[in-house]
Amino acid sequence: MSVISREVHLIKRPDGMPVAGDFSIVEREVDDPAEGEVLVRNVYMSVDPAMRPPLTNGQTKLNETMGGGAIGKIVASRHPSLAEGDYVQHRFGFREYFTSNGEGLAKVTTDGEPLTTHMHVLGGTGFTAWGGLLITGQLKEGENVFVSAAAGAVGSVAAQIAKIKNCRVVGSAGSDEKVRYLVEELGLDYAFNYKNGSIARELHIGLPDGIDVYFDNVGGAHLDAAVGQMRALGRIPICGMISAYNNKGARSEGVTTLANMIYNRVTMRGFVVYEFNDRRDEFLADMRQWIADGKLKYRETIMEGIEQAPHALIGLLHGDNIGKMLVRLSEE
Repeated sequence: MSVISREVHLIKRPDGMPVAGDFSIVEREVDDPAEGEVLVRNVYMSVDPAMRPPLTNGQTKLNETMGGGAIGKIVASRHPSLAEGDYVQHRFGFREYFTSNGEGLAKVTTDGEPLTTHMHVLGGTGFTAWGGLLITGQLKEGENVFVSAAAGAVGSVAAQIAKIKNCRVVGSAGSDEKVRYLVEELGLDYAFNYKNGSIARELHIGLPDGIDVYFDNVGGAHLDAAVGQMRALGRIPICGMISAYNNKGARSEGVTTLANMIYNRVTMRGFVVYEFNDRRDEFLADMRQWIADGKLKYRETIMEGIEQAPHALIGLLHGDNIGKMLVRLSEE
């Protein structure tokens, strides 16, 4: 017996900021699983800034189901190692139901924590923050740290890990509400709304002795200001370039302060989360302990229903979220 599934298609490539008319909600009939297959009902979808460039560069195909991170529940199984009731994480996200032979599905095992945490603090965004800061950024106890987009899913975790490591931490965000969240709830030493003035001036106020590690989620003017204030042997792990994702070719504003890297021997390096896969158990142990100890907090912005998925992505790019942006597709 088949089910009707709704899914999100990209029907027009965005020029600048995406709009609702670039997407369409399409219904499709999904058959029962064949031998060796499972039927998955998606529960939560992840919405991430890195989804933006593929909409324009062609990686996201027109008039096909959009991919993206999700957690689903197996509702029917004819697979030898995946049982009905199992939760699975995957990249086939922007749809309500699908069948699979098991490839690309990873079982989700919770240890008493909410299922959604495996899509942020215990999932890809948390792992990105942990690995980018501690491995790529080589963070040391007591250093001076700047995190851009610090109220987002990755930035909020990176900033809190730096605080756990007894660092002085400054964060930027795009609203006064987010600034209050960073200081009053997450305990950052200083935070500022980058839309209200000079980023360089705010960094001088928050980190008058300079920056040892800049965790960069934004690029552009943020990177220009931070490079000019890096200390000797500073490190800049490049996680994202949110400021450029709506630009043609994802090209960011120019950085004019690179000479500071020469004399201060600063290292700048991009990274991707799969570099750290061999240390996933260590990451999960750290994060679970910090959450249990109350040292690491998180917030979720959840929209309801597949029809809200395009609005969730557009809202994310406008900075409407605090913490992780998710879409709930069905009940757990």
